[in-house]
Amino acid sequence: MKLGAFSISLAVKDIHKSKAFYEKLGFTHKGGNIDQNWLVLKNGDAVIGLFQGMFEDNIITFNPGWDGNAQNLDEFDDVRAIQEHLKSLGVELTKEADTSTTGPEHITLTDPDGNNILIDQHR
Repeated sequence: MKLGAFSISLAVKDIHKSKAFYEKLGFTHKGGNIDQNWLVLKNGDAVIGLFQGMFEDNIITFNPGWDGNAQNLDEFDDVRAIQEHLKSLGVELTKEADTSTTGPEHITLTDPDGNNILIDQHR
């Protein structure tokens, strides 16, 4: 099962302060719009998203179809196939993908310790 690009999506209180902090750690702007309260920052292979006012908790994020630079992969496992595989293993999903559609879709689940996981396919 190929989950795609990995990042951590952080729920931040002040996106400007968080941006400045992570820049001190060597992260640079990769995408997003600070005026819309979201940014994507990168340091080597490490990718973090900063999101102010969009969700309450931090989220472990995977993006099927993308590499670590948000570039399209030729081959990838569709989120609907990932969903079916996880369900066959008895993994409970908190949000399921619509299997009657194709293209962008997402699923969510929670690990045993309460960490939220988003598998978000953009294409």
